[in-house]
Amino acid sequence: MNAPNKSGWKPAMNADGESIGGPATHTGNRALMLEEELIFEIGGTDTTGVDLPQPDAFAQRRTGGLERTAEIGLPGLSEPETVRHYTRLSRQNYAIDLGLFPLGSCTMKHNPRLNEKVARMPGFADLHPMAPSTTTQGALAVIHELGEWLKTLTGMPAVAMSPKAGAHGELCGILAIRAALEARGDARKVVLCPESAHGTNPATAAFAGYEVEDIPATPEGRVDLAALEARLGPDVAAVMITNPNTCGLFERDFRKIADAVHAAGGLVYCDGANFNAIVGRVRPGDLGVDAMHINLHKTFSTPHGGGGPGSGPVVFSEALAPFAPLPFVEKTDDGFVLVEEETAGDRHASSFGRMTAFHGQMGMFTRALTYILSHGADGLKQVSEDAVLNANYVLRKLEDVLHAPFADSGPCMHEALFGDKGFAEGLSTLDLAKGLIDEGYHPMTMYFPLVVHGAMLVEPTETESKAALDQFIGAMRSVAERAIAGDETLKTAPHYAPRRRLDETLAARKPVLAWTEPAAE
Repeated sequence: MNAPNKSGWKPAMNADGESIGGPATHTGNRALMLEEELIFEIGGTDTTGVDLPQPDAFAQRRTGGLERTAEIGLPGLSEPETVRHYTRLSRQNYAIDLGLFPLGSCTMKHNPRLNEKVARMPGFADLHPMAPSTTTQGALAVIHELGEWLKTLTGMPAVAMSPKAGAHGELCGILAIRAALEARGDARKVVLCPESAHGTNPATAAFAGYEVEDIPATPEGRVDLAALEARLGPDVAAVMITNPNTCGLFERDFRKIADAVHAAGGLVYCDGANFNAIVGRVRPGDLGVDAMHINLHKTFSTPHGGGGPGSGPVVFSEALAPFAPLPFVEKTDDGFVLVEEETAGDRHASSFGRMTAFHGQMGMFTRALTYILSHGADGLKQVSEDAVLNANYVLRKLEDVLHAPFADSGPCMHEALFGDKGFAEGLSTLDLAKGLIDEGYHPMTMYFPLVVHGAMLVEPTETESKAALDQFIGAMRSVAERAIAGDETLKTAPHYAPRRRLDETLAARKPVLAWTEPAAE
């Protein structure tokens, strides 16, 4: 038996179980990557990395009798141990600063450092939500100017800046649609969602109390217009449609769809998660959209996180503008005002209410506006053009080795879609993804959209160079060829990552979410 000693060192053994000397074989360390234990395992709960004075009697009285009566149980480490622990963990992660991120604008695209510098400026980074508006005029001006840009780029007359993310924005739009329908005494009960829409769309509609019905896609991956028109009726409140859709295609019949929905008395919600592909090229307002959320992190480079909540502003048509949520920023002769309450008889009286207590996304707002002002209108047009060009380059370079189900439907938008057709029996998209980790890349979006078996959705974004794309394409081609040839080693990949393949079913059903101290021997 090849058993480790207490230090974790395991000697090399021959077939007869005899030690043959040589280096340790299974410490877990790899090259310059040291194996890292949990912080509870490397730090003792009875020590601390700093010396703190004992609290005086006054400090003890301030706790009001709520001081703890037992050890807190947190590990104590020295400063070098703490720094090394988190630095080692960071080296086991993948980041946009290391290489191309195949999930692209959906999850991770390059955020210019200029944006970060502006987001950290005093007056933006240190704002308190309860500060009087007279002391936050600069911040309110940023929110207002960003909103004006979003209205201009979408061709829509109104915008709500308070939603905290894309799904939150979807809910905002659907609640405005419900308020508008109820205001005219026509509370309908069904929302139509095409198969090629984002998965959050039906979830949002159901959460808002609507029944959800699917609309099929055509063989070329777009909404079946005839099927949609056949289902429209007096019970249909809205259609929620993603454009460009999750098959990576622009919905050419969008204007016809919007006209048909409006003629039937419904409203049109557009999922704007893929606005990155059309910003500066197409204004959704011209297509008949009534409400659309914009993911700032996808189109205007703000990161996920970044020191506060995310941001999913929603733009509205004239039909829905009166029902938009509070609060919002309004420009007056005396400066900027944060409108927080409805006033009977004025134009805000129909608002469906508040989505959130405060605008907490100043970091998102400042980054997005910096990005927009850095590019200008012409630059934003180039952003979408470059994103689409890069995706089509990836599609055409891989379509001979990976199944591209909609390659004949015309150019894709900012994402290239592949399927697992042609893989050897027993190998799947998951195996390719794990093999891609061994090639040095984070996997792409997998198994979505559902209309493609074993889907692989690649979003290179506009910020990647041809050299970076070629390097990624080479890695994808290598793993795809192994999947087609039936390389069984893919089933156990990754082999070179800090961790091997997990039992994902067990991890989902019986996750270990907390550390417990092992029982004493």
